[in-house]
Amino acid sequence: MPDLRRLPPGQTAVPFAVSERHTGFDTLDVVTQQGTSHHYSRSPDGRVRYNYSNFRFLWPSECDLMGRLAGLILRQRTADWKGSPFTAESTDHVSIWRK
Repeated sequence: MPDLRRLPPGQTAVPFAVSERHTGFDTLDVVTQQGTSHHYSRSPDGRVRYNYSNFRFLWPSECDLMGRLAGLILRQRTADWKGSPFTAESTDHVSIWRK
């Protein structure tokens, strides 16, 4: 889940990594809930390589609806694979469903 609170009105890009060897940012479309992660990596010889990946972000409430429509029951939701509590501040979620 993107941290939309960091996205002022009119801004479409959010950096997530900035270092001498790697720069990464996401461009987001909040209407279609789609985004692209852009990665620029500098190799030891100075060349820069660009990679990207497209994604669609999905809110937990959408997962809940799809699970209910599929006849599943939500058993647990955490903020990460370590089992940290899921809160309003969580930027990720792991949901466990059961038939």
